[in-house]
Amino acid sequence: MTVQLEYEAKKQLDFDYGKLIREVARECLKYEGCPYEAEISVLLTDDDVIQELNRQYRNIDKPTDVLSFPALKFEKAGDFFGLDKQHDILFNPETGELMLGDIVISVDRAAIQAEEYGHSITREIAFLTAHSMFHLMGYDHESDGERMIMEAKQEEVLERLGIYR
Repeated sequence: MTVQLEYEAKKQLDFDYGKLIREVARECLKYEGCPYEAEISVLLTDDDVIQELNRQYRNIDKPTDVLSFPALKFEKAGDFFGLDKQHDILFNPETGELMLGDIVISVDRAAIQAEEYGHSITREIAFLTAHSMFHLMGYDHESDGERMIMEAKQEEVLERLGIYR
């Protein structure tokens, strides 16, 4: 798995966030049974940047904790069947990896939420990564049913990695 990671937040993290993000992303793919090596791009940034991205792409003029930009449209969330038939479009020609999409995490917002929820920023970054990975694999939380499915998957992945609240 390839994780193209950029860090441009002013706030510095005191843990190996790259290792954490790779472990969580890898476990999400394993949990969903992804049969391919995959690649994602992750940007850790500040509230100002994520607010601008929200304004630009979602017409929402406020910062959020995470944004997901899926590269694929799944007919059914988490169903990787048949993607290889579109190999020229969906797979990186240099690496052969499935291009899932981009994740943008606000380190500012993650720190605030970690404090609000009473857990570490490490756990919050892990949670936001898992949340976004499931978006990249076609999941959403527009309805209560979708939300419950997605939340259960996120928690299961974090528990498998020993990352608790």
